Amino acid sequence: MQSIMDYFAQHHDQLLYTIAAISLLVELGVLGMSGPLLFFSLSCLITGVLVSVGLISGWEMEVLLVGVLSFASAILLWKPFKNYQNSKETPNTSSDMIGRQLLVKTAVSQDAGSVAYSGIEWQARLAAGATANIAPGAHAEVVAVDGSLLLVKAL
Repeated sequence: MQSIMDYFAQHHDQLLYTIAAISLLVELGVLGMSGPLLFFSLSCLITGVLVSVGLISGWEMEVLLVGVLSFASAILLWKPFKNYQNSKETPNTSSDMIGRQLLVKTAVSQDAGSVAYSGIEWQARLAAGATANIAPGAHAEVVAVDGSLLLVKAL
């Protein structure tokens, strides 16, 4: 154990690379890319490269640079990472009715209407953004469900 500590005391860049790798593994495996350790890992990697090249030396400067780079990378990359994480549009699975194509029984407008499904007449209204009423006998697609009210759009 003492030899490992001696090795890392002699080779600060290798210690920084090891800390970066462990931080990244914990971030990916445990935290699920939520962010904080990702920035710390990135700053340890950059500092390790600068130590390897010989641009900085001394543990005080290395610790300071890791802190400054962690803060700077968090400021610069937080918003893009959050936008990336939230960019995936997930389909609405709140009801198994969504996506079904149903027969319109009475004309569907913003205020009233009904569709037939499984022998039952369901109340229906036009979904947001739909402007044209749907005539009886036509088919409509369920876009959302609000309680027992189906929000539909024309096919």
